[in-house]
Amino acid sequence: MGPQSLSSANNGRRIPNLALLIPMLAAIVAITPLAIDMYLPAMSTLALSFQTDVTTVQQSLSIYLAGYALGMLCFGPLADRIGRRPMVIIGLSGFMLISLLIGFAGQVEVFLGLRFLQAFIGAAATVVVPGYIKEVYGDNTAKGMSYVSLIMMLAPLLAPSIGSVILELGDWHLIFFIQSAYAVTLLLLVLFALKMPSDKDMDTRSQKSFLGAYATVLTRQGVKLNIASGVLTSFAFFCYLTASPFVYMEVFALDKSYFAILFSTNVGALMLANIINTRIVSRYGSLRMLHVSTFFGAIAGVGLLTVNLLGMSYHFTVMMLIPLMGCLGVMSVNADAIVLMKFKQETGTATAVIGTLRFGCGALAGPLLAMFYDGTAVPFAALMLAAILLVGICQFNRPKHQLPPTI
Repeated sequence: MGPQSLSSANNGRRIPNLALLIPMLAAIVAITPLAIDMYLPAMSTLALSFQTDVTTVQQSLSIYLAGYALGMLCFGPLADRIGRRPMVIIGLSGFMLISLLIGFAGQVEVFLGLRFLQAFIGAAATVVVPGYIKEVYGDNTAKGMSYVSLIMMLAPLLAPSIGSVILELGDWHLIFFIQSAYAVTLLLLVLFALKMPSDKDMDTRSQKSFLGAYATVLTRQGVKLNIASGVLTSFAFFCYLTASPFVYMEVFALDKSYFAILFSTNVGALMLANIINTRIVSRYGSLRMLHVSTFFGAIAGVGLLTVNLLGMSYHFTVMMLIPLMGCLGVMSVNADAIVLMKFKQETGTATAVIGTLRFGCGALAGPLLAMFYDGTAVPFAALMLAAILLVGICQFNRPKHQLPPTI
């Protein structure tokens, strides 16, 4: 029996066709990587348009991440109280409007302010997606999250190229107009197709206050160490994203086109790992998948550090990164799934906690890499390995009574 029939049997109510629902949820989550990555090729064009320097325009990335984290914190508990569907509609409507306004921005200060608002309101739509996945897949939540992650990974992979094509057809304004059109399309799809049982079931709503919801999430037994595992996994991801251009193009002196190929190869490893996870997580459970992927991730991390300490060619770094990135993908979705399975009415708040801590911890990757900079790939490899080893400590050294009995 598939996830859809399982969920329908459990709830006694109809759930939309998964062939439409899962791509739709992935497309909603994808507004974040699209908003971050699509305008990267236009950085210099934006600086010229606003008569400012590129570094000022680059601040919009940090501003976006800050707005997104704050939005998740605000809208997570709100989604638990009033329902997920209103949050999706509010988030997509706001994202659509703000994206349109960004396209008309004439000053860099206005641009930066609107980018903050774009991220903040967009978080209302994305923060509810894991809760919907849990509703559909139940005990197989990690399987559903792998499906969504698999589709969503196409967004950061394609977004810079899409941005470059748009710049060939017009100027930077068109990028944000297209983002607005993307949100409109999703909004129409949501209004007609996103109708879940929980949207009308008041029993799934939390009655806790804003702070009470966070207190519930942060004090639930067996949650902290799994949240920490997901956050540390995200830190390792951000280390890779931050350092990979430097490692490939500066340390190993590869050209941009070759870097793009290698970067795509690692994204491919992530996608393959998620495909594998969807096939076997139902059999082995999220906890075992998390443990096994952490073990093999640590082995790949040791290999990555070793080949760079020995000064070996980039081929060996690539060979170590492929399994390492795959392991990180499996670790991430299963750590999050274990946390979400702990909650019935506070999935939005739990998602907000996970997302905010991930972005906050991930933001430390850049400063730490700069602090340990020595002109080689060793600091990057060492930080990734350290993060995975800390995940291992979280998972293997906790009291046995904290192990989830049903996952």
